[in-house]
Amino acid sequence: MNYLFAGLIGIIGGFTSGMFGVGGGVVMVPAMLLLLSSQVTDIKQAIGTSLAVIVPTALVGTWKHHTQDNVKWDVMAALLPTALAGGYLGAWLTTKIQADDLKKAFGGFLVLVGCRLLFFK
Repeated sequence: MNYLFAGLIGIIGGFTSGMFGVGGGVVMVPAMLLLLSSQVTDIKQAIGTSLAVIVPTALVGTWKHHTQDNVKWDVMAALLPTALAGGYLGAWLTTKIQADDLKKAFGGFLVLVGCRLLFFK
């Protein structure tokens, strides 16, 4: 295990999670595939590992944002049930999609989101 790379991925993923609300998928998945390829051998493992890391990261970030009055709990309650169902469905779908196709879809998703953030309100 390359603990230096793992530590760098963790700090950058945690930072971007707390600052932007992203970190697992956008930062950790590509970074693990690039820098920890001897341990994380495909995108499905990177996604699963990222989700496991992001749960405690999200809890810490949520707590800090809550102390700054930045959490709309009524909106969270409305989003939660369908987000949980969507998370389960998405994880199930990875059993039906080849890793290479999932990697391409993920890359396309990142490009679309990046373009949206850069060029549109």
